Amino acid sequence: MEVITFNDAGEKVNQLINKFGQNIQHCYQCGKCTAGCPVAFAMDIAPNQIIRMLQLGLLDEALRSETIWLCATCSTCSTRCPKGFDLAKLMDSLRSYALQQGIKPNGRGRNVSLFNQLFLDSLRKYGRTYEMGLMLKYNLNLHTPFKDAMLGLDMFSRGKLKLAPERIKGSKDILQIMENIKKLEMK
Repeated sequence: MEVITFNDAGEKVNQLINKFGQNIQHCYQCGKCTAGCPVAFAMDIAPNQIIRMLQLGLLDEALRSETIWLCATCSTCSTRCPKGFDLAKLMDSLRSYALQQGIKPNGRGRNVSLFNQLFLDSLRKYGRTYEMGLMLKYNLNLHTPFKDAMLGLDMFSRGKLKLAPERIKGSKDILQIMENIKKLEMK
């Protein structure tokens, strides 16, 4: 493990504040974010501990955690924070930054990242989600092609799933919006 002096940590923290647009030094570790988080039980590092890692300049360790990928971005943590810190936004920023740095998610985070990517691919292609295709691609990528077969049959028999994807009017507009977002993220 890397030894960090207070000067080194302070310099790294200032870089993070500039990078993510939030002053992580405002967090005084009350733990309300972790106590209210509906998925904290599944995380390898608690949400408040992620902030503490960043306060200590341990960005790489935070980026390699499953926590940033398992965050549901429900904003419960942000709502509960007595200092008004937007932890949900920070988690989203950490995910984006990890991908920009070529850091691939590990463990359960890999499944979340895969689902997110396939979901966005479906939006780009059809202008909406094609549920059957999305889950089929997801399960094929996980090497479990029949995992949700019975559920899929039940949903299909009730008219909840379509065999073929439906394109919507304005799918080109949605693609343009997604491209604009990507350009903004690159800035």
